[in-house]
Amino acid sequence: MNYRKPASFKTSADFQAYLVKNGIEMPFDADLAEPGKSPLAQPLAVQGLNIGNRFAVLPMEGWDAQPDGNPSELTLRRWRNFGASGAKLVWGGEAAAVRPDGRANPNQLVVAPETLAGLIYLRDTLVKSHCEATGSSDGLVIGLQLTHSGRFCRPNGKALEPRLAYDHSLLNPRFGLPIPSGKVFSDDELEELVQDYIRAAVLAQEAGFDFVDVKHCHGYLLHEFLSAVERPGRYGGSLENRTRLAREIITGIQAAAPGLGIGVRLSLYDFVPFRPGDDRVGQAVAAGADVPFLFGGDGTGVGYNLDEPARFLSMLSELGVKMICATAGSPYYNPHIQRPAYFPPSDAYLPPEDPLLGVARQIAATAELKARFPGMIIVGSGYSCLQEWLPHVAQAVIRGGQADFVGLGRMVLSYPEMPADILAGRALQSKRICRTFSDCTTAPRNGMVSGCYPIDPFYRERPEVEKLAEIKRGAVA
Repeated sequence: MNYRKPASFKTSADFQAYLVKNGIEMPFDADLAEPGKSPLAQPLAVQGLNIGNRFAVLPMEGWDAQPDGNPSELTLRRWRNFGASGAKLVWGGEAAAVRPDGRANPNQLVVAPETLAGLIYLRDTLVKSHCEATGSSDGLVIGLQLTHSGRFCRPNGKALEPRLAYDHSLLNPRFGLPIPSGKVFSDDELEELVQDYIRAAVLAQEAGFDFVDVKHCHGYLLHEFLSAVERPGRYGGSLENRTRLAREIITGIQAAAPGLGIGVRLSLYDFVPFRPGDDRVGQAVAAGADVPFLFGGDGTGVGYNLDEPARFLSMLSELGVKMICATAGSPYYNPHIQRPAYFPPSDAYLPPEDPLLGVARQIAATAELKARFPGMIIVGSGYSCLQEWLPHVAQAVIRGGQADFVGLGRMVLSYPEMPADILAGRALQSKRICRTFSDCTTAPRNGMVSGCYPIDPFYRERPEVEKLAEIKRGAVA
């Protein structure tokens, strides 16, 4: 179906009328505050970290690090843009693997002694860029996201080399794995993995990062453990067991790296996998089924219930973790709920719902948990799809206390200075706004580096552009 795109609305009243007509409930401020008076410009302190405004840069993989896990010139360019954005919270920068075989691609950052100097330089590059753009590094807080890609490990090329929390009755067949697969982590192997996370966190602290994000989202390993209801033993079954790995990692980091902040990026809910129908529109593979293994799911496979996520947040709060970055689902099997877009990646499906519904769902779920945990600092996601209307929704969300920070991902690839322009009261540069073309996903899915090929002049001039065009033509044919 063709849904109206944000750029087609000429006034805020038109946009709001569309939301009302289609039953999309979304916070919205018709008028933006003057520079300096906006809720988005207000600082916020958390656990000794004073964060200068309410914009956050979300972690994104560039598929462009060096084969040994060190940053490349392309990685450095992206982090310079993060610094120039004006956002004062850099949530994780991008996913960095805690060991080489846990990478989602052969060119993912790795946290290891041999990459420490590169990570120090990467962080310093961001800080220098931020100082050049804003005049100061005051209020700038930078984290590093720690990950193991689990089911989606590709450390040596395009072929999956998965390691699983459990054999998933829907995802194993979806990605060509038998049941049993022989790929499930043993309890003994998990004890080794805990140490990998701890060592990575110690190195991140040595590199100067303010905090680490222990990643629990998007179908990667620690997120998958949250739904391991059918796994036997001490890491599966009850929520207490399913969160044991997270708690062991976090308490281990606290003991080994005192003073290092810890956050968790969490998929608040998950849906069943979707696939293209005959008309290429996404269809749920098991809608209406009793699906007990979706963390944050309501049992139908296509709805959410935040009782278990709330219980997990309670556990995290008891451990002293006060920073949460909210997201949803997985880019691998239900991207429309995680990254709402009008134009899907070449290997995905056309949106089965108005993308603005996906944005509204994430905002509502984030707001629900913020209301339950007012003392936790929560970053929201999914805003890039709003395009021209992003500042109006972002301001309303922060003003209403429905989140503490507005996180931007894809938008920072095409238009890194958007936060700075919003905070300064400048008109948005419409030609730089992300239109959710999804080339930043299509490219790496086909072995190329990630970037905004349609809008960023730097990527428009790269040789991958012609290959991307061929792939997209083939996907539509």
